[in-house]
Amino acid sequence: MRYADRIRILARERYVIPARARKEDRFSIRAGDVARELKLSGINQVCSALKTRKFRQDNNLQLVGSSGPPSGQSTTMTYTYEFIDREQSAPPGDDAWMRLRGALKDVFTELGGGEAYLRAERDAFRDTSDRK
Repeated sequence: MRYADRIRILARERYVIPARARKEDRFSIRAGDVARELKLSGINQVCSALKTRKFRQDNNLQLVGSSGPPSGQSTTMTYTYEFIDREQSAPPGDDAWMRLRGALKDVFTELGGGEAYLRAERDAFRDTSDRK
């Protein structure tokens, strides 16, 4: 895996996803924190990866500001992002998972609960295998 991919993955997991969970509109990432966590010596890779269109598009972000030295290559560089669309900013699959969660709750309730259902299925399986 390339360094840029590792940097984008870490930024997503440590900063983007938690900011979404907290329902923040804006959040910041400090390049030095990412470099330290990945144990990278070159800060240029981190700064470049955090500014890429790929990172912004994959996470539905807009880069609204950056602060640090004029070179733009320092551990003190801080990038501030904003979610473009709150509704679309949830990670893919999260909405589907939430819709599925508890989908069979009523079915299991009608059958006496999950444990009772499994017990009945096991008993029925044993009965058919004992008949052979």
